[in-house]
Amino acid sequence: MTIATTITPFLTVKDAKSAFEFYAESFGATITEQEEMPNGGMIGKVIIDSAFFWVGDEEPQFGNNSPKSDGESGVRIILTVDDPDTIFSKAIRAGAKQICPVTTEEYWRIGKLSDPFGHIWEIGRPLR
Repeated sequence: MTIATTITPFLTVKDAKSAFEFYAESFGATITEQEEMPNGGMIGKVIIDSAFFWVGDEEPQFGNNSPKSDGESGVRIILTVDDPDTIFSKAIRAGAKQICPVTTEEYWRIGKLSDPFGHIWEIGRPLR
């Protein structure tokens, strides 16, 4: 049996419960496999259409700190959707901070924002 190679982001945050609510409200995400960690924090699988990533509370004892604790995030997450303008607007209304507005570039309609937990998102779609 061959296993497909994949890369799955895991976002560490200071308040996973609030992050779940933000991603559901702004990106239309569904939270599955949600469970409480031994330290009282939460972890969950976040699904947007057919894409997924993990979100969990900080665990400093294991070196898992959020960008809010460590400083700026060195990671950008690209969320490709049919309607980036609507998703971007929903994220801003839910508490994200605009970095670059949604604009049309040569091959993309895309904008960049920082979610309330310090993670950088580029929300867009390729132009065909």
